[in-house]
Amino acid sequence: MNSLVATLITGVISFAATNIDDMFVLTLFFSQTPRKWRVVLGQYVGFTPLLVISLVGFFGGRVLPHEWIRFFGLAPIAIGIKKFLVRSDDHLKRRDAGILDVAFVTFANGGDNIGIYGPLFAVSDFPRLLVFIALFYLLLGVWCVAGYLIPRHPMIGNTLKRWGHWIVPLVLIGLGLHIILS
Repeated sequence: MNSLVATLITGVISFAATNIDDMFVLTLFFSQTPRKWRVVLGQYVGFTPLLVISLVGFFGGRVLPHEWIRFFGLAPIAIGIKKFLVRSDDHLKRRDAGILDVAFVTFANGGDNIGIYGPLFAVSDFPRLLVFIALFYLLLGVWCVAGYLIPRHPMIGNTLKRWGHWIVPLVLIGLGLHIILS
């Protein structure tokens, strides 16, 4: 049972850390389109290839020596450091909220997802991998609901806009250290 709880906690933290910036994109898309279902469907269409590509980490974890896999933790650390140093909001300027537009932005904004999920999957066994994938799809739905509600609650939106650029890198660096040490 402790293993399942640890997997769920790791999954929630990994998902939140890699998708906090996507929350801003979702918030904008939801605020700009009357057809909210397009945003939700676009999120799932764009997120699925990110998971598929990340599965390379799982299969690589079956082939590579386990001692080497922990060095995949350097990717989240590097992404976290990059996020500290470089802040770009160019992807937020899109106005069209069609399914493919949302999917493209989700995928294009997902390099950190691959950088985190690949190493995380590499150190996982098959049952843990299935829990992560199911949890990520469930959390994607939660993320869509939150992205829909945030424009209606300015205090929450302002807090994320103000502190998100500090929170995300710290969480990514912490996750990378966890992968290296485990």
